[in-house]
Amino acid sequence: MSDRIRWGILSTGAIAATFAEDLKLLPDAQLAAVGSRTAESAERFAAAHGVARAHGSWRALVEDPDVDAIYVATPHNAHYEASMLALRAGKAVLCEKPLTLAVSEAEEMAAVARSGGVFLMEAMWMRCIPAIRRIVELVREGAIGDVVAVHADFGIQGPLPEDSRLRDRKLGGGALYDVGIYPVTFAHLFLGAPATVQAWARMSEGGVDENTGMLFGYDSGAVAALTCSLLGDTPRTGSITGTLGRIDVQRDFFHPHGFTLWRGDEPREFDLPYEGKGYQFEAAEVHRCLREGLLDSPVVPIAETLDILRLLAEVSGLVGLDYSS
Repeated sequence: MSDRIRWGILSTGAIAATFAEDLKLLPDAQLAAVGSRTAESAERFAAAHGVARAHGSWRALVEDPDVDAIYVATPHNAHYEASMLALRAGKAVLCEKPLTLAVSEAEEMAAVARSGGVFLMEAMWMRCIPAIRRIVELVREGAIGDVVAVHADFGIQGPLPEDSRLRDRKLGGGALYDVGIYPVTFAHLFLGAPATVQAWARMSEGGVDENTGMLFGYDSGAVAALTCSLLGDTPRTGSITGTLGRIDVQRDFFHPHGFTLWRGDEPREFDLPYEGKGYQFEAAEVHRCLREGLLDSPVVPIAETLDILRLLAEVSGLVGLDYSS
């Protein structure tokens, strides 16, 4: 591995632009190349974000010998195709969430990565944010006792335009896989897989969930109450309640700059500010893993990514969300 990890960005949308700008915050990262389905799109992106080379196809990008890792930033429905192309070219892959829309495809991706000795990680940036990692440490250390409840919500203000990606079932639209994955992942961080799952959703005429509620029950007796929505701007907060205390994460719990630990009526504030949007932390985790020769991140392990995808699939079945046709 060279002194700098050389990144290729596959796709040129808004999230790719955010990743490109945050990557500049890492001194050991290089924006080596971008690839798109058209040369024009790749060239515009390269000019806007200071990328060294622009490729007019995904294949040209993954076959670039001066690229170490590929960030897959396509719409959800193309994650499988793009990631498999990169994995089979021997490139480390950081793929946007959800890893895929079908559990079987994610399992295949994981198998190909493992058999080929190639690194694969879902870009669940929330898990890499410093404040979230500190919360996980505190809970594991017993700071709030045994966890008995997790609450989290993520809703965005509607109405969305008819041509919005989030309304398009063919592109993997809907609340659950785009924003609901954050509350579900948040609960999974502290409680693991639930024993029972209940869910309800308001479905759009186009067949995607617009307003979804989930209630998970655990063998320990704990519960998780989670919501996601494309219809209204919810508080977007999270909390973990234990037998000895509670941790509250305020607005935008999925990329916080701090949180509050409560023991009775006594609050303790934790401030963990950072520059940029926070995407640099998932890239830094990829760097660490590549330099240590790891094929799987202990911070965002593939096994847990697959567990969460199976859980999302179960919720989808309960509410009638189907991407298969």
